[in-house]
Amino acid sequence: MTENSKLPLFYSDPAPLSSQRHASWRLKAGDMGFAAETACVPIVVGEIAAASRDYPIVFGGGDATPLAVVGLEQANLFVNDGEWDKHSYLPAYVRRYPFGFVKTAEPESYALAIDAGSERLTSKGKDGLALFEDGKPSEVTRQALAFCDSFRREAQATQEFAEALQSHDLLIDRRADATLPNGRQLGLGGFQVVDADKFAKLDTQVVAQWHASGWLALVHFHLASLDRFRSLLSRQTARGTAGNAAPGAEAAA
Repeated sequence: MTENSKLPLFYSDPAPLSSQRHASWRLKAGDMGFAAETACVPIVVGEIAAASRDYPIVFGGGDATPLAVVGLEQANLFVNDGEWDKHSYLPAYVRRYPFGFVKTAEPESYALAIDAGSERLTSKGKDGLALFEDGKPSEVTRQALAFCDSFRREAQATQEFAEALQSHDLLIDRRADATLPNGRQLGLGGFQVVDADKFAKLDTQVVAQWHASGWLALVHFHLASLDRFRSLLSRQTARGTAGNAAPGAEAAA
């Protein structure tokens, strides 16, 4: 379901931000074209409630990372002409780009990074906002640092939630499939969902613990969000290049 790359989604050349190496670099205004060719976007626990209103929320096979499904193939149905649907929730992972964090040599230490390959960054000219001013981080860089640091903390909490789902063996493999009138099939696999039957049988002590931690509500948001697969089919229908979904076509979620 995710790209077979060791690089983070969207990033082609992540590099630690340096006041020397990137002294003249600037952040230009840009669109969401970088997110146009993906079927899913990672989200963190603090976003699940909001994201579940617009997207199916599933878990990546392997590490159980929560994912907002944005397409039934490698095409984001929420990005058109470089613009993200203004009526739909915009995941923090997308908003933080082209910034991010990279690990440093020190244990549990991270440094603010940029995607040096991003079209939104330039090392020449005066277009956009400077990343550094007089050798010090500019306002845009300080804001990016604060945003990425908040995202990193949320990511740690998200990992704890994912590990809890795995430790209680609640995740099962699923696919989403649809057949178009011309016979072409759309399919998305490699993800997992919570087994509702197993979830309903959780020990009462575990239920109490999960309620206190907020995890119980997250699972309910996830399960309810699976109905959004039908909304994805509607979006696929509206995107004329794919044609109309066959009557009765269903997403297996």
